[in-house]
Order: sequence, then C-alpha cells, then structure tokens
Amino acid sequence: MLLSLVLHTYSMRYVLPAAVMMGTAPTYMLAWGAWRLLSTLLPARFYHEVDDRLYTIYQSMVLFFFENYTGVQHGGVYVKRSANFNEKKMKRKLQAQIEAGTPMYLVIFPEGTRYNPELPKVIADSQSYAEKEGLAVLKHVLTPRVKATHIAVDSMKTYLDAVYDITVAYEGTVDHKGERKVAPSMTDFLCKECPRIHIYVDRIALRDIPHEQTYMRRWLHERFEIKDKLLIEFYDAKDSKRRNKFPGKCVHSKLSLKKTLPSLLFLSGLTVSMLLTESGRKLYVKTWIYATLFGCLWVSVKV
Repeated sequence: MLLSLVLHTYSMRYVLPAAVMMGTAPTYMLAWGAWRLLSTLLPARFYHEVDDRLYTIYQSMVLFFFENYTGVQHGGVYVKRSANFNEKKMKRKLQAQIEAGTPMYLVIFPEGTRYNPELPKVIADSQSYAEKEGLAVLKHVLTPRVKATHIAVDSMKTYLDAVYDITVAYEGTVDHKGERKVAPSMTDFLCKECPRIHIYVDRIALRDIPHEQTYMRRWLHERFEIKDKLLIEFYDAKDSKRRNKFPGKCVHSKLSLKKTLPSLLFLSGLTVSMLLTESGRKLYVKTWIYATLFGCLWVSVKV
C-alpha cells in the first residue's frame, strides 16, 4: 500500500511545475494587456520591445522548470495547423516587424505537423506525394512544404544573413522491435520520461539558398533528405555506438539560474500578491475565465 502511494505520488510530479506555469499565466496576460493599452499612442518599436521582454520573462520561468526540474533543454516552438494560409497577411506581418527593427528569429516548420508513428495514414500520404512528384521518399520526416518558407526568405532577404536548419531527436523513442514511438509529450518531459534531447544545427548562408520557388522547393527537400539520413543513423544504426548520436562535436549547454530564477520569482511574487487580496482574486479569476473564452474564440476564427 505504501509503495503504491509512493509510486502514484512520483507519477504526479509534473503537477507542481504545471500548476506554477499555468497559475502565473493570468498575471502575464494582465501585464501584457495593460502594456497593450498603454502603448497604443507610442511608436510600434516601443510596444514590441516591452512585449518581447514580457514574453521572455514568462518563457524564462518555463525554462527554469525544464532546466532544473526535469533536466531537459527546452524552448517554445509554435506551429499553426491550418489550410487557410494567407500569403498577403504573412508578408504584411513580416514587413511590419522589419520596419519596426525588431530583433527576431523566425521559426518555420515546413512539415506542417510533426512526424507521428501513430498516424500511419499521414506518413503514407506524405510518402505517396513525394513519390508522385519524383522526390526522394523520406522515412523519419514528412515531405516539406515550401510556400511559407519561400515567402519568409523572400520577404526578409534584406534582413537575414543565414538560415539555421535544426534537426531534433529524442532518446528512448524506439521500442524493443526497433520501431519509433510517439515523441514525448509535455507531461512526459515534466515527469522526466525523456532521458535526453539531441539537436543538430547546420548554418546555411542566405546566398546558398535559391530564391526562385521551384528551385527552393528542390533545395528544401534535399535538406530534409539530409535530416532523414541523420535520423536513420540516430535511430536505426546497426552499430550501437553510433546510435542515439548525431555526428560532430557534442556540446551540452546549460542555462544558469540567474537567467531563469528571477523570472520565476517575479511572476510567482506578482501572482501571490494578487491572490492575497479579495479584489486581486476576483481579477485573477475573471482573467482566467475571459482569457480562456477569448482564446477559444480566437482559435475558432483564425484556425
């Protein structure tokens, strides 16, 4: 009975970080909303600077748990899954960022959705499309789509100097039969179920990327062929010494506490201070409710 209780408690160890990350979200939303209103009469660059700083504070708090609680390197990569791709809107938003002089990294996920071995139809359709188009059939990644990549590179060609091709692999996602399993979820990370994440980075100078869409499409697929070979070696190498490794020198980068702990203390302190007063608690609850409803409405309209 005692052992069962201990095991159950251990399996719930994600609750604390999840509660803190979700519990401070209304505080972040209130701070962002207040700044959004205050900055309406200010130049766009002032809004973007503080907006970026607020978001960095929240993400640093998240990184505190992934770096010190679970031991994983972790960042936020957001993917919008939608067939309603608005080319003009994307160009307009990119141009606005460039005109505002916003320092940024633009992350593009050309596969559209991440590779999931539990969705064989998606994988089969991707491979069938590649075969039909005369492209190499890929095993561990999906056939990339070029449109958003082409628009981004073309729109920002005077603002970029390079593109970074990033390949991510997770240890412990191959079963005893050698078959890939689904990638770890957020809960798996917080429960330390993923032993290690491997990231392979290749820098590509902008001058080496074709500008015409047809040629860029071929170039992008060739980049994914390289990714596929890296992952085949990572997951399927017959030599066990070469398995679970990317080629090249391995660098383990650890974030220092001074980069993450202040954000945790700042957001947690603001949240606790708010919850100590009746008016603060009411504002906190209303923010949770209305922000959730607005978020659901936004997703239903935009996606």
